[in-house]
Amino acid sequence: MMELEAYGSGDTIMVEGATNDRIRFILDGRVAVIKKGVTLAEIGEGDFFGEMEVLDVMPSVATIKALVNTTVMAISNRGLREIYKTDATIFSLIIMNLARDLSRRLRRMDEHFTVLERKPQG
Repeated sequence: MMELEAYGSGDTIMVEGATNDRIRFILDGRVAVIKKGVTLAEIGEGDFFGEMEVLDVMPSVATIKALVNTTVMAISNRGLREIYKTDATIFSLIIMNLARDLSRRLRRMDEHFTVLERKPQG
């Protein structure tokens, strides 16, 4: 149900505003998360991306570019549905872990913006 994908340094993996139907887990390498031309984050081995589009079935919120040669393991919406049909418990664990990580990311963003708001303007 999962597919191995390999990208070269500089390759675009996802494009902001385009359709995406897969979550990608970084096995090796590093990628940049870019929104409206601004790099928001760099993530690497053990991290994942594409989960928002799979969970809410909306276009990609950011562009993802490989900073170095990068290998990912990807699972599509269809693959997740197959897991659900095969083992609802495993599916539930996957979704709960995705939700936990999204919550952690949201907390970090909240902390980041709170720090920015406290900085004096001028």
